[in-house]
Formats: sequence, structure tokens, C-alpha cells
Amino acid sequence: MPGGSSLSAESVRRIRLRRQQLRAPHAGGPADVVRNLLAVQSQEFAYARWTLAQRSSAGSPPVVTAADVEQAVADGTILRTHILRPTWHFVHRDDLGWLMGLSAERLHQGNKGMYRQTGIDEDAAAASGRILAAAVADGAHKTREELAAVLGQAGFPSKGLGFIYHLMHAEISRVLVSGSPVRSAGGALKQTYALLEERVPGFLTSPLAGEDREQALGQLALRYFSSRGPATVKDCAVWSGLTMKDVKRGIDVAEEISPGSLGTVHFDGLEFYLASEEVGALTNGHHSSAIQDGGLPRLDLIQCYDEYVMGYSQSRHFLGGTAPYFPEDNGPMHVVLVDGRLAGWWRHGFSGRACELDVRMNRPATAAEQDALQAEADRYGRFLGMETKLV
Repeated sequence: MPGGSSLSAESVRRIRLRRQQLRAPHAGGPADVVRNLLAVQSQEFAYARWTLAQRSSAGSPPVVTAADVEQAVADGTILRTHILRPTWHFVHRDDLGWLMGLSAERLHQGNKGMYRQTGIDEDAAAASGRILAAAVADGAHKTREELAAVLGQAGFPSKGLGFIYHLMHAEISRVLVSGSPVRSAGGALKQTYALLEERVPGFLTSPLAGEDREQALGQLALRYFSSRGPATVKDCAVWSGLTMKDVKRGIDVAEEISPGSLGTVHFDGLEFYLASEEVGALTNGHHSSAIQDGGLPRLDLIQCYDEYVMGYSQSRHFLGGTAPYFPEDNGPMHVVLVDGRLAGWWRHGFSGRACELDVRMNRPATAAEQDALQAEADRYGRFLGMETKLV
């Protein structure tokens, strides 16, 4: 495994931006983004769509739209479920089985306290799981509200934490997964639930063990550090929900799976893992030219749960600030990046047929930054398919 090089803070940000496909070369489409990043935090669905689109083939044309992402979720290429940590993530259907095999038992273990608090024991979970499975069988995808009514009629909680954790238990237990989004009479997009075995035929429901688990650890380490490096073992452990021991074992197995694919660099007294070609670029002194992507400044509007933020814990300080931000007038607000550093906050709102972007920079924007912000707002408008203006 190549190693021994050092990094600057600017190099860390630039490499991460490129490996995460916020810089060229971009992904071919939303499914490719998820394949690269392995899992993408997505509890804020409206903004998570943008996370996938802005990493896909950039420019106009082609433009990856909100509808394109919704279609990938609707047809089951991209699935949305509780995985890795107790929150929603987008995952590619080809990766769901082994990722769930790694994380399901740890998620159940972490939820034990809430299961006790809400009265979800083994018998109750099995019974509600059967009811939920029957409700969505044969492609009868249902919204949360519809499933609440189903559980309520069977004597289970239909609201509050009890209802939420019955649904989550069914997801983690490989009963439910995301279905095709639907629109309400008022036009609002709503998520649905589907039967996992129908969305992913042949899905294996047993936890991984032995050599299968070792290989899964290796795949996770290889794909995490290739797409998010430079990152530390602790970064990967917190992101994946695995132990640091498991991550270290995964790094060893990754070397067996793909010899020489990962390398190491040192900075701030920490060891970082990353794609080995980035180490070579640093060592040869060509790193800046290899990753430069157009003129400066470069401004990005990303969601506060973007993998550029949430993919790190121990080394998140390279972001240059704390996210998400919850102002007094309701939140959260999302993240404005200038050349990879946190420079402000944003969120969208809708008035008539227009999208209004509330952007609050943490210092007055220069003329060049204001131009870059307008260009990014225009790109967001093309993604939404509507007029978008700064307010």
C-alpha cells in the first residue's frame, strides 16, 4: 500500500470534491453516483435528489433533473431505506443485500432501548411485520399514512414513536423498502413503502458471516476510501456504523481484493486513506493540475446531509464550519461551499411556479462569488424544471 506523502488542507478539500464527483469527472447518472458513494444520506428527500443530480453529468445539455432521480427511485434502481446508521440512505439495489447484511444486527442493537420504550418485542415486531408485508404485497406500494391506518386497524400504534419504530424495524428486518413515490392531490411528492422481496428478487435475508462478511468489509473499505478519501479509519467507522476493528480488517481485505488501490498520507498527526492514484499525484508534484476544475471561485449549494459533510467525523473540520445549521426561523439550512469550504447557508421555498432560494453568506460575497452563486441557482432551476431566483 503506497504511503508516506503529506497533505495540505486545500489538497484534502480538492481531492474529496473530485472523488465525490462534485468536480469532474462526474457520474453518468444518479445510479452511478450511488454506486460510487455506496450509500447517500437521504432523510431530506427533496434535497437528496439534488445530491445525486449535481454529481451527474454536468452542463446543459445534458441536465439530470429531479424527475430523473425520482424515476430511478420509482423503478427500484435506487432504493431508500434505513441502513448503516439509523437514518435513511439511498443505495443501489445491487448493494443493498450485503450492506444490510453488515449493518442490520447493529441497527437493531442500537434501537433496543427505543424498542423497549415503545413496546416492540420479538412477537410484536413479527406480527406487525407480517401485517405490513401483506399490506404492500403484489406491488401495492403504500404511503406512511396508509400504513399507519393499516397498523392502527390491527391494534398497533398508528402515530408517534411506536409507529415509527415498527416501520423502521420492518425495514431493518428486510420486510419493507422504498416503493414508487406518488404525488398527493396538492402535488406534494410522497414516499411509499414496498415489499423488499419484490423490489429486489433473490434478496438474501440472513446476516453475513465468515468469508462473506470479510469480503463485504473489504468492499466497504475499498469503496468508502476510494470515493471519500482522504479519510481516517474513525471517519469510516462512524459513517458505516462499524467498529474501528472491522474497518481496519476491511482495509486489509481491500488490499487482497484490489492490490495497490488504496494508499496512505499523513496530516495533522493522523493517517488518511485514499485512492492510491491521488498519492502518486501528490508525490510527483502534479496534484493541483490533476484536480483543478475550471476557474475560481467555484460555488456549490449542497444539502447539509451531503456526503461531503456526513462522510466524515474525525476530519470534518476541513469543511471549515459546523453543519447542519438550525436558525431561529425553522431549519435546517443547507450548506454553501466556496472552493470546498463552508461559506454560508441556503434553503429553497416555493411561491407559485417559482423556486426561491434563501441564501445567507457568512460574509459579504465578492462580485465573482455573486456571479458563481447566480450560476448555481440557475443550475438548480434547471434541475427542478422551474424558474429559480435568489431572495
